[in-house]
Amino acid sequence: MSDSSGVPVDDRSMYSNVFSFLGLPLSRDLSDASVDVVVMGVPYDLGVSGRPGTRGGPGGVRQASANLRWEERRWPWNFALGERLRAVDYGDVQFMWGDSADMLEQVEQHTAQITAAGKTLLSLGGDHFVTLPLLRGHASTHGKLALIHFDAHTDTYEEKEKYNHGCMFHLAPKEGLIDPSRSVQVGIRTDYERAGHEFEVIDAHRANEQTVAETVAAIRARVGDHPAYLSFDIDCLDPAFAPGTGTPVVGGLSTSRALRILEGISDLNIVGFDLVEVSPPFDHAQITALAGATLALQFLYMHASNKTERGA
Repeated sequence: MSDSSGVPVDDRSMYSNVFSFLGLPLSRDLSDASVDVVVMGVPYDLGVSGRPGTRGGPGGVRQASANLRWEERRWPWNFALGERLRAVDYGDVQFMWGDSADMLEQVEQHTAQITAAGKTLLSLGGDHFVTLPLLRGHASTHGKLALIHFDAHTDTYEEKEKYNHGCMFHLAPKEGLIDPSRSVQVGIRTDYERAGHEFEVIDAHRANEQTVAETVAAIRARVGDHPAYLSFDIDCLDPAFAPGTGTPVVGGLSTSRALRILEGISDLNIVGFDLVEVSPPFDHAQITALAGATLALQFLYMHASNKTERGA
């Protein structure tokens, strides 16, 4: 017996049968019109410049999500997720190990197939380089996108190494995937070339010192109703809240503040999400993986809330 989300009602255990995100059904049937959201893992970390291990991110986030599946209604949302949304876990994209070009091809192909089928994709990385093929796949369906980017780094660096988790948002505008004039980066606290930087930056000092409502208002003003892609690098959070990541930087956001900002922008036209840079080998007591799983669940609630508001 299952509830409306597809999760067996007698299998909300925090420790048994943890095979998928939140215990969602495993499926690649894109013809099922009842499915709203597809969760997909991209276990890749060949683009890292610091500590490795993010190839274990999708598995780590799925395991940690077991701590969330017992609660049918997630506070502070006023509805049960299964009442408004049905999701499946697509599993991980498979590509030849050590072959970054094959990863790019496979992720873009799977993403394009999922979005063309009318599904919203929630992706679990993997290092942040996986966002580039994800954007390519989304843009093939939705056209040029606004970007809502949470991170400690702008990732707009012009790197000589083409497979690098710091170059995606240098390349994506050049490829016509995103519109920097409608895009915003939140939590930045590392140096970047300010001259000619087209993205609006809400740096970590500003994001921490102003109210959540002010940050929400700035994001909303920048993005408007344009189709947007939301990419959340877990190192946007302070290492106190997310130690298990490749390039931790002190002075970041708290998990609470990040969740409240996301709740405040839930009615924007966000067509895709990713959660990246969780590195289980450097995690402690699943702190980072649980933060990642909670953010991913927040994305699902945002989508379910917005789906209802827009009458979908």
